[in-house]
Amino acid sequence: MYSVGQVAGFAGVTVRTLHHYDEIGLLVPGGRNHAGHRRYSEHDLDRLQRILFYRELGFPLDEVQTLIDDPATDPRSHLRRQHDLLLARIEKLRKMAEAVAHAMEAQKMGIQLTPEERFEVFGDKDPERYQDEAEQRWGNTEAYAESQRRAATYTKEDWQRIKDETDDWGHRYAALVAAGEAPDGERAMDLAEEHRRHIARYYFEVPYEMHIGFGDMYVADERFKAFYDSMGAGVAEHLRDAIHANAVRKV
Repeated sequence: MYSVGQVAGFAGVTVRTLHHYDEIGLLVPGGRNHAGHRRYSEHDLDRLQRILFYRELGFPLDEVQTLIDDPATDPRSHLRRQHDLLLARIEKLRKMAEAVAHAMEAQKMGIQLTPEERFEVFGDKDPERYQDEAEQRWGNTEAYAESQRRAATYTKEDWQRIKDETDDWGHRYAALVAAGEAPDGERAMDLAEEHRRHIARYYFEVPYEMHIGFGDMYVADERFKAFYDSMGAGVAEHLRDAIHANAVRKV
């Protein structure tokens, strides 16, 4: 027999949660000690494991009790419904993650340049053009905040260096594509890795999974596709494939 504190530690729940389960009859401990304190048996632990399984899937407590205690209940029908709900939630989160990646890559925040300097450095490719959209949707993300912190310190010379590095990378990548090199070749993957590190160096950390999202976005979003294809025909799709290949290589 185990105390309520021990069971809370085993299961990763609070003592208060176990007390509540007892009060509503969902998990009544099998015994009490001489002082009246709850004591849980192995059978109780098995029941708690099933309760936590259904809770993890998002079932409310009244449905959990029905699933566990009502012999007429078909758990498969409940699980099928919950499975559909989980798939819908996963799809929603996937779309949210893509949107976060889109917004973070689309903006370079906090540029301290005059309009004349900004045009001189960026021409018609002003990296602040998506700022309002990004701030409205993702202003509370850590990557957004980190990008702001870094970019706010950059001078005109810093931005010119960033642009020069981007242009140099673009010329080299376009030449690689024009030469017919495969996206999963060493040079293409190395340039994809250089692309990832460039973002990480100047804006925010980019894990490989996030970089894959960027690569997909470069093809799916016409604005990004036009930007990369302006470097050379077919660069956007080639870069996407190279980013995928590089992530596989690194992981």
